[in-house]
Amino acid sequence: MPLYDCMLLFKPIIRKEGLIDLVARIGKHVYSRNGVLTEIKSFGKVELGYGIRKLDGRHYQGQLMQITMMTTPNMNKELHYLNKEDKLLRWLLVKHRDIKIGQSEKEDSLTVPNRLTSGSLYDGSSSDEDDNNILGLSR
Repeated sequence: MPLYDCMLLFKPIIRKEGLIDLVARIGKHVYSRNGVLTEIKSFGKVELGYGIRKLDGRHYQGQLMQITMMTTPNMNKELHYLNKEDKLLRWLLVKHRDIKIGQSEKEDSLTVPNRLTSGSLYDGSSSDEDDNNILGLSR
C-alpha cells in the first residue's frame, strides 16, 4: 500500500474538538479499508496568501493539519465526502513517490565522502613570496 499525505485546512473558528472529531472520522474510514495512520501533525493557525470564500464569508486564516497514512489507491475517491464538510476550507491528498526505507550497502558507499589525496591543490607548500613572484610583484 502506498503512503499518502492528507492536508486539511480548517476554518479558523473551529474548536479543537471539531478538528479531532473530523480527523477521527477520517482515521476510522482509513482503518475500515485496512489502512494505517502513521502520523498526525498540527501546524496551528496559518495566514493564507489569499482569502478563501465560503458561504459564511472570506477566510484569510486557517488551521492546517497533516495526516500521513498508508492506504489503498482508491482512498482518493473515497475521501471526496470531505468536499461537503463545512469545517474545511480545503483538503488535498498527495501520494509519496519513491519511498526507500533504509539504504542498501551500495548506496551507503556512495554517500561516504572521498578522501583528498596527498597531491591536493591546497597542500600548503606555496608561500606568499611564490605568489608575489608569479604576479610580478616585488618588495
